[in-house]
Amino acid sequence: MKKGNIFNRYWAYLFILVPVALQLVFFYFPMLQGFFYSLTDWTGLTPNYNMVGFSNFGMILSDQKFIKAIGFTVFFTIGMIVGQIVLGILVARFLNRKMRGVGFFRTAYFFPAVLSTVTLGLIFRQIFNYGFPQIGELLGIEFLQQNLLANEKTAIWGVLFVALWQGVAMPIVIFLSGLQSIPDDILEAASIDGATNRQKFWNIELPYLLPSLSMVFIMALKAGLTAFDLIYALTGGGPSDTTTTLGMLVYNYAFRNNQYGYANAIAVVLFVVIAIISVLQIRMSRRFEV
Repeated sequence: MKKGNIFNRYWAYLFILVPVALQLVFFYFPMLQGFFYSLTDWTGLTPNYNMVGFSNFGMILSDQKFIKAIGFTVFFTIGMIVGQIVLGILVARFLNRKMRGVGFFRTAYFFPAVLSTVTLGLIFRQIFNYGFPQIGELLGIEFLQQNLLANEKTAIWGVLFVALWQGVAMPIVIFLSGLQSIPDDILEAASIDGATNRQKFWNIELPYLLPSLSMVFIMALKAGLTAFDLIYALTGGGPSDTTTTLGMLVYNYAFRNNQYGYANAIAVVLFVVIAIISVLQIRMSRRFEV
């Protein structure tokens, strides 16, 4: 076979060579390296380390900080999933109507998505410090007169509120595109047959939104389990580690306590949990679609 024919047949593979190489260097290799260091007592300060096997993983089960972090992470993740799906569908249905100024409302609801997460966290931190307490004093609302982020009972809800305020923007766009893909003939036929809005939603709109629901679920799951920057800017994990996520716990052990081996063990556990849940969710969504 001539060299020219070989080049013409395989030249297209050159275009995927660079992204594959980047994936290997910057994703798969660090992932395998992280798993290796999870089996050591490496401090990250020196090149010396000792192999400790799976003892780091055994320590996780008795780590109270880990148990507290996983409790908040699960609560925060469930709140993100439910909040993004419910609020996203409600707002998307509202924006799918024919009304004046719909373009303005669509832009306004999507605006939080373009803001920097850290900037957003710092802004809302000042709002919780000075804005809400003044509103609470003005209106005589007692629970607003204090900093909600400084209270262990209300800090969780304050963080979830800010996260949903920004995180619901993209699901709105996804659900809106799903609603607009529904043929008008089907909706008109349902209206002629006397179907109510609730019947249209459950029997027509929701089946069309199943692919969008699957996408939003994975996005919210990932955002909840890997949350770090927003919470770091808002509360820093406080008060008393009430809002510390697993990602922040990994950061604290690695960069504050210099326990890189143990931090990598927690990261490996988090990776496995996300992978299992994602695979199960994808399989379930495929069965629904069929």
